[in-house]
Amino acid sequence: MLMNRRDFVRTGALGAAVLVAPSVLFAQDTIPKPKVEKPPALDPELVKSFVGAAHADLPKTQELFKQEPNLIYSMWDWGGGDWETGLEGAGHVGSKDIAKFLIANGARPNIFVLTMLGQTAIVKAILETYPELLNSKGPHGFTLLHHAEKGEADAEELLKYLTDKGLKEKRVMLY
Repeated sequence: MLMNRRDFVRTGALGAAVLVAPSVLFAQDTIPKPKVEKPPALDPELVKSFVGAAHADLPKTQELFKQEPNLIYSMWDWGGGDWETGLEGAGHVGSKDIAKFLIANGARPNIFVLTMLGQTAIVKAILETYPELLNSKGPHGFTLLHHAEKGEADAEELLKYLTDKGLKEKRVMLY
């Protein structure tokens, strides 16, 4: 079968594209990318100070956050793997103003803090999806029941929900 000129050009262009495309794609992987140097780790004493302040001292928490905004992502190990963020510290003592400040600035809330804040719909949805979290351990071994109590009026519905689910312990040993 003979090919006319139009079919020959079309077939040739398609064939060239098939041959060239892989080399263009692979060439992109060989282009050197600029290396981005990470800054050094945050000063451990600054992290400890921030996590400690976030339990109950809003002005100091705000001051330290202004000094180093990435402190909201940091965690302190109080010993034995008992890790805690500033937000979690605010959560287990019921410091709603500090928790809301930290969340508004990008801190990552978890089920314990959401319980203390009385976020009933979210907490129920999480526990319906992952019922095993009902007995999970928060910082220092504080349970969801403890956090619901610290949430006071905002978390009354969750307190009832958790006790109806059979949760009795407010604190359990981590180790």
